[in-house]
Amino acid sequence: MGWKTTPVGSFPVQPKKYVLIVAPHTSGWDFIIGVLYRSVLRLTKSKYLGKAELFKPPFGFIFRWLGGTPVDRSTSQNMVDQVAQLFDQHYELAVALSPEGTRQRVDRLRTGFYNIAKKANVPIVMVGFDFKNKQVIFSDPFYPSDDQQQDFNHILRFLGPVEGKHADKGLKHLIPA
Repeated sequence: MGWKTTPVGSFPVQPKKYVLIVAPHTSGWDFIIGVLYRSVLRLTKSKYLGKAELFKPPFGFIFRWLGGTPVDRSTSQNMVDQVAQLFDQHYELAVALSPEGTRQRVDRLRTGFYNIAKKANVPIVMVGFDFKNKQVIFSDPFYPSDDQQQDFNHILRFLGPVEGKHADKGLKHLIPA
């Protein structure tokens, strides 16, 4: 499909456990690109969180087979605790999710991914799907600090310039001054 990775080469993550935040999430194509790259990079211990509606019949089994875990977005139901517990139960695990929580334009990032990483004491790896340049970009892993605003500014400086399939729904408007 003509896509490449930046930095060029293998997936840059050394930790056995981490949270992957993938952005900007502006199209259903993000899922397809993500699943294809997960396969190419042999990220066999990688799972993703998705809205519960995707996991209902008749096609729900496909999303589970592809490594998905349903999330009920109508209530938090200790989702952070549940996912942190998954990290405790596995020697190797990566959990991917969208920091926006939707394909629509957002006014702020959600905090679930951040709280999961803090509670599980695992780093965050940022992944950008740059449709303009047809590349997937990766950050180095970083552990959340005690300054959430500073960490979110770091995230937005990395992911904000990345142009999704629908650029108008991206994160550019959230980049801190």
